[in-house]
Amino acid sequence: MSYKNRIRIIFLDMMRALAVLMMVQGHTIDTFLADEYRTLDSSIFGIWYTIRGFTAPIFMFTSGVVFTFLLKSHNEPFFKNPRVSKGFKRFIILILIGYLLRYPTYTVFDFSVVRQDQWMGFFTVDALHLIGFGLLFILILSFLSEKLKISNQLIFALGALFFFGLFSITEKINWANYMPIPFAAYLYHGTGSYFPLFPWAGYVLCGAFLGSYLANNPISFTTVKFSKRLLIIGLAFLAISRIVEFLEYLLYNGEEFWTDNLYVITMRLGWVILLNSFMSYVALKLKSIPEFVKQVGRHTLLVYAVHVVILYGSAWLPGLSYIFSRRMDVYSSLISAIIMVILMALMVMGLERYKLIRKNKFATSEI
Repeated sequence: MSYKNRIRIIFLDMMRALAVLMMVQGHTIDTFLADEYRTLDSSIFGIWYTIRGFTAPIFMFTSGVVFTFLLKSHNEPFFKNPRVSKGFKRFIILILIGYLLRYPTYTVFDFSVVRQDQWMGFFTVDALHLIGFGLLFILILSFLSEKLKISNQLIFALGALFFFGLFSITEKINWANYMPIPFAAYLYHGTGSYFPLFPWAGYVLCGAFLGSYLANNPISFTTVKFSKRLLIIGLAFLAISRIVEFLEYLLYNGEEFWTDNLYVITMRLGWVILLNSFMSYVALKLKSIPEFVKQVGRHTLLVYAVHVVILYGSAWLPGLSYIFSRRMDVYSSLISAIIMVILMALMVMGLERYKLIRKNKFATSEI
């Protein structure tokens, strides 16, 4: 499909906006909610806690879908594809911003007063680092696919299996004993990383699989059949997760490390695909979506960075967590999350409005 003739996929806009807004509310409530309300005896907290467990997989899966769809929509050789250079730039920007948000000292170049825990925090692999490397892997695998004449969907699937399948092995190794902390942090949770490559990069590559399919089948998403296919695939992954859980108790009479995590991975992936099925079906019923939904989805990086600075601060600015960390009740935390989501939406809409005004002024001056 020609890039110029590419049809805008509404459900991807909806997924991007949902993913980033779920992350905003999740971070906000987690920052403010007091410890006494964090109990699974509360059905409200239990529901929120369960939903929050799916936020990162949704965010990463969607990033893979959108990036790969745009990449493969250009039917050109790898090095002539304009999306390749944009992808490498995006990788560098994500990594730099990820480290900048965790920069350990306000003095910029004087590290003499930086504590060990601050260094560990700086080297923590977070969502931006993970997505950045996820996009890099998509580019590398796309190049290999072209050179080896292998289906890119197949190579994305094999890549996802690599990161999912080796998780049980990589997580047991203390990588800090064999390499510097900045590199070890990408391989396991042991240094405090939230999203090491194993298994989290697998969700980005699973998204790449769907993005490649959409680019190769440009009108597939316009039919109910597409939504039904996603529904069946999602249910299949949920069924596999239940089988894994059953085998876990049958063979070991309890939870084993590798089976427990394989169960969680397949279960999360199943629900993420089901959500895509639902969104694609809803999109069929809509002729258009509110412009701010597209705008929020277009500025996910900005929304992520700004809300993180507001909540957690940076080396140069204290965040709200410095004052309100785990000190609010349920209702105050919920209201704070709603306010934060509204602020992020208003910020994006204001930015788009400003860009439109500047564009109109430029056009007027040209005339």
